[in-house]
Amino acid sequence: MHVVMASHHRLPVEGYGGPQRVVVALVRGLAALGHRVTLLAQPGTKVPEAAKTVEVAPRVWKDSAVDLRKFIPEGADIVHAHFPLKQGPKGVPFVQTLHGNWKPDTPLPPNTIFLSRDHAKRHGGTIFVHNGLDPAEYIFRRRKEQWDLFLGKLHRDRGYHWAVDAAKRTGHRLIIAGGWRPTFTGGIKYVGEVDGKRKAVLLARARCLWMPAQWDEPFGLPTIEALLSGTPVIGTRRGALPEIVTPAVGVLRDTLDELILAADKVSELDPRACRERAERHFSHLVMAESYVRIYQNLLTSGALK
Repeated sequence: MHVVMASHHRLPVEGYGGPQRVVVALVRGLAALGHRVTLLAQPGTKVPEAAKTVEVAPRVWKDSAVDLRKFIPEGADIVHAHFPLKQGPKGVPFVQTLHGNWKPDTPLPPNTIFLSRDHAKRHGGTIFVHNGLDPAEYIFRRRKEQWDLFLGKLHRDRGYHWAVDAAKRTGHRLIIAGGWRPTFTGGIKYVGEVDGKRKAVLLARARCLWMPAQWDEPFGLPTIEALLSGTPVIGTRRGALPEIVTPAVGVLRDTLDELILAADKVSELDPRACRERAERHFSHLVMAESYVRIYQNLLTSGALK
């Protein structure tokens, strides 16, 4: 199958860039499964081992009614966009993945695929594919150190302040990695935004990852990054987190007091179980296989299934 992947970013992304990294993982997963991939993206994009790149100027992507036909090579079977399109290119089947939350009652663009069952349900849909990443990019470590990790945007809706409050109340050491410049004292250490090897090392060494989301996470990519590293997760039951975190790989509760009481249980969880769950359900290959099934259903029946 020849899949045309469309992203309005330059890939691979520098820094965190969760959705962009998912796109690269999907491209590589599809290529590993034997599919041909053409990537439409901003100038400077390079994923040479997995896809041929067609550069599209940034100004073109600003129009949600952009006509992609002139960028699509002959013989393409399907177009998969990772940004909202009011309509697909004429004459070529297409799907699009919604990577964020839209306001209630906002009309959705056609052929939308969501990131989780909860994400789909909240938007009135049913078709979803869980995100996946390449396990080879993460370091599995069975022996953990005695500090916790928060990784992500330092917004209140991500719940970083719960991780901070828990560290202050319990005396646990906490490392915070994110793109902001806060000031913390005591056993709380801020290391800034991390990526690549440094992020992989932090995830592998941490006792646990805090994901105390205060909003409905469409997916929550740091969750599977932690599991791929053999690191259990402490979080709330918001959004997609209950679909990812089982009692074998983490602790989910509704309040900060409940999380603090349950947090010590993560030391009893098996890092190998974390890694195995992520490999089984949240690898780039599993994600690519799920999307291929949707592509094939669309091509044969004309509808998303």
